Order: sequence, then structure tokens, then C-alpha cells
Amino acid sequence: MKQLYAANIRLLSVLALCAMATLILCASPAHAASAQSYFTVGHSEFHALVKDSRKAKYRSNWQKVEETFTRCLKASPNGPYAPKALYYIGRVNEELGARSGLKSDFRRAVDYYGRVLARYPRHGWADDCLYRRADIYSRRLNETSNARKDLAAIIVDYPRSDMRAKADVALKRLGKYEASIKAASGGSAPDEAKPAPVRQQAVTAKLKDPSGMAHLDTVRFTSSDEYTRVVLELDAQVKYRYQVLGPNPKVNRPHRLYIDLQDSRLGHDVTAATTVSDGILRSIRTGQYSKDTTRVVLDFLNMQDYKIFPLQNPYRIVIDVYAPDGKTPVPTVAKAEPAHKTPATSDYRPPKGSKKMAGSLLEQLGLTVRTIMIDAGHGGKDPGAMAHGLREKDINLKFAKLVGGKLRDKGFNVIYTRSTDVFIPLEKRTAMANAQKADIFLSIHCNANRSSKVNGLETYSLNLAKTDAAVRIAARENAVDPRAISDLQFILTDLMVNSKIKESRDLAGDVQSSTIKRVRKAYPLNNKGTREAPFYVLMGAKMPSVLVEIGYITNSTESKRLRSDKYLDHLSDGIVEGILSYKSQIERYAMN
Repeated sequence: MKQLYAANIRLLSVLALCAMATLILCASPAHAASAQSYFTVGHSEFHALVKDSRKAKYRSNWQKVEETFTRCLKASPNGPYAPKALYYIGRVNEELGARSGLKSDFRRAVDYYGRVLARYPRHGWADDCLYRRADIYSRRLNETSNARKDLAAIIVDYPRSDMRAKADVALKRLGKYEASIKAASGGSAPDEAKPAPVRQQAVTAKLKDPSGMAHLDTVRFTSSDEYTRVVLELDAQVKYRYQVLGPNPKVNRPHRLYIDLQDSRLGHDVTAATTVSDGILRSIRTGQYSKDTTRVVLDFLNMQDYKIFPLQNPYRIVIDVYAPDGKTPVPTVAKAEPAHKTPATSDYRPPKGSKKMAGSLLEQLGLTVRTIMIDAGHGGKDPGAMAHGLREKDINLKFAKLVGGKLRDKGFNVIYTRSTDVFIPLEKRTAMANAQKADIFLSIHCNANRSSKVNGLETYSLNLAKTDAAVRIAARENAVDPRAISDLQFILTDLMVNSKIKESRDLAGDVQSSTIKRVRKAYPLNNKGTREAPFYVLMGAKMPSVLVEIGYITNSTESKRLRSDKYLDHLSDGIVEGILSYKSQIERYAMN
């Protein structure tokens, strides 16, 4: 009976593969927008089923999840969610195999992981596919040789991968470590008397990609009349150089900034030229400047200052360009004036009691708070911290809307980075605030810790991390290894020159103290104070910006409170009072 069942499964698998091929060939571009929603639903269904041991016993429930990911593939067979959908179909069949014990389920999982590797060898999840496939080969199918090949491929071809350390341990456990590494590097087994330097091979090994180079996969931008952020996303780290060229009105040439990415090639989905209709960014041009260099040229209608810096996971290069805002004069080289000359406006005195003029002056100097951008951390494919049945992204969104509603009632103009369950890259969130000319940027998060005893409220502003705890939290929110924070702090020293460091620190203090004071009227709350750390989501902000960790989702008491509307109401009142306090302080200071 078991053999007959396995044969039927193999037949169904073939039919399913044929059906999927038909779906991919017939996919309509008009359905591409549905891919993200199908993936989001499938992702949620999958993880819910993994946790529900009762429902997970039934094959039909897993097949329903697979159907959702298949719809994602049908909607956009070549889109950004295609490799992720293939990966999760593999995961579905792996989970099925763990429950059915059928090798046919594991074979199907291996097939789908292989599809990701064949079609998207430089995708961020390719190393995960290799590791999971190696695990199936080793533990489920007793194919140790294939397992060694996959593990060695991770070590050699993906040396910066987060799976590299796990692969290293697993390959040593399976044996024949040096021979496997040598074979993956394109050579034969090393002489046992002279072991190959494995670490050096891992660093210098070429990628499996035929070009042997990194790919520029995505170019995205956010632009306004005073600010532009362009992000170049690659599948591997590269060296780069850049230059700014001044405008030439005679030939109608604007400000230009070009950046050369060494040892790279253009990805298939990168558009050669993009014309921008709004903001100071006029156009983006990309091309293969030489056989091993990709060039990106940015044309700007106006430019006063710029910053360029890299971020990790995935590797991307961020270009921030600032134009005159109409309030601050553009620095120019001028002849020195006599020291005794009186400024032309020195005789001017505003009329007594002229609140209208004073308010106008405050606005011109940027010393008022009218527009607040609220950022609900995480979202979409990124659930954030998860514990006690809660997902951070859900709490963040609910609380962000609660705070936003109360701030709007106080007369503020409130805008959101996201108002639904969607994924937004970290660097885009600050860019949205800059483009919208927000006066305050408030990012909402929940904290997490390995120890369930850790609890409390803390508020962060952008700066160099001064404690191990700050490094840990910044690494978690940035989705990077804590060791990467030291490199980030070196970059940050240059970015902080024009950042609102002091203003952000003051805002963090007001928000923290007001929230603690308000909540403690009804609940005991641990005051973890204000801290500073290099958060991606705060980098490059032109306005005072803070990140509030409203509680530890890993603590049983605080997780219960974060479910409570009454508690969140107290918490939101405190944050609103803190913002009002900050607003009154800067306006009072400016008036004096």
C-alpha cells in the first residue's frame, strides 16, 4: 500500500510540475501586483501550520499552502517573489516528508530547492536552499556524497553567507572536509601531507555565476524638490568609486554624479534609463561601462551636498543628495566684506507682539513641529520578533496607528511609512520622511532578548553605540551580524556631521520620561532610559528622529500588556505627551 501511495504521489508531482509550467508560460503581466499578496498569505499560512500540530497532520492542509505559493508564481513567474515562492514550496514538501516518512516528499523538496539554485544562484536565499537540501540528503535520503557537495558549495561560493558557519560544522561532522572543499573549488582532493588552506579558498573562490562577478540587481529611488535617495542593491559586496560633475548650461547638462561598481555586471531586471518627473532627480542611467565595471549615472536638477555609504544584508550602496531648500542659502565663494560694515537688515525690528511673524520665522528656521512621520517597524515578509503568539510587525502597526490618531487630534499632520502589512526596506523609510519634509520621525518597535526576564521601555536616537546591549539591539533591527556594527560606526562618523544628533537626543529624552511617567500611574514599568545606536532606519534623517522599543515581546508580562488596549492607550498617551513637550521646548527656546 505504501508503494502504491508513493507511486501516486510521484504521478501527482509530475502533473503538478506540468501544470506549473503551463501557469508560468501563460502568466499575464497584469497579475504581477498580486504576487506579493499571495506570498504574504502563503508565508502566514505556512508558519501557522508549522505551529499547529493538529492541523499539520493532514496532507490537504499543506497542499492548500502550496497552492497559495503556486498562485504567487503564476501571478509573476519572473518577479522578485518567484524564488521565494519556489523556496517555500520546497519547505512545504520537506515538512510533509517529515510527517509522512515518504521519500517522494523529500525528493520533491530537493527538486524545488534545486530550481531556486538553477534560476537564481545569487539570490539571498540560495545558500538556505543548499543547506536545507544538504540536510535532506544527509538525514532523510542517506546520500552523504550529495550532502557534502552542497555544504562545500556554501563554504566556497557563499563565504559571507549566514549559513557558512553551520555548513562548516555540518561538513566536518560528515567527514572528508578538505576533499570536499577542494572539489567545490574546482580541483582534486588535496595531498594529505599538505592540507589545503580552507579559509583562503573560501575567500578567493569564484562565484558559480558565469561572469564570476557581482550583479547590480535593483536600482530604486525616493525624490523630492530638496532631497533624493538612490539605492543600488547588489548580490555581493563590491568596491566602488564616484565623482560629481558640475552643470554645464551651454549644453543643457545638469549636475551629474556617477558611480562605478567594480567587478560587477548589470542584472537582468535593471532598466537602462529611467526618467524622473518629480523632485531634483531628473534621470538614472545604467550601463556596462567595461567588461568588469557597471556605471550608474544620476542627473540632478540641483545639488548642494551629497553622502554615499554602504549597508549590508543585502549589500547596497546608498546615495543621498541634498538641494537648497529655499530657506538656507547655498554656500558660495565671495569677496571678503569689511569687518566694520553693518548688515543691511540690522535696523529691522519686528513689531511688538507680532506672533504671526515670529511663527513664520520659526517655520523658516525649521524650529517648529507640524508634520510627524510614524514608522511601524518591520512588516510584510519581515515579521520582526515573535514570541508568546505575537508578531512584532502586527503590534507595531496597531500601535503606530493609535499614536498617529492621537497626534492628529492634537493638530499635527501625521503620515505613515506603512499603514498595511507590507515590507519596506529600512533605508527607504528615512528617505520617505525626508521627501515628505517631516519635522519628526518616530519609529515604533518591540524589543526581544534571549532571557525572558529582561523587560522595560527604552528610546534610541542615532549615534555611535556605547554599550554591548545597544550593539545587540542595533544589529537585530538592522538584520546584520553584531560584528558588522563596528564597520557601520566608522561610516556613521561622517554621516553625523549634518544630522540632528542633539535634537534627536532631546526628543528621545522627552518621549522616554513622559511615557514612563504616564504608564507608571497604572502599571509598574522598568525605565531602561535613552540610548544611542547606529540604526539603519534613522540614518540620513534630516529631522529629529527616534526609535522607541515599547516593550519586550519575549517577556511574558510585557507580551500580555502589549495585547491590552488599555495598556497601549497609556503608552501612546505618554509618547504624545513627550512629543508635545519637545515641541513646546524648542518653540520656547526659539522665541527667547
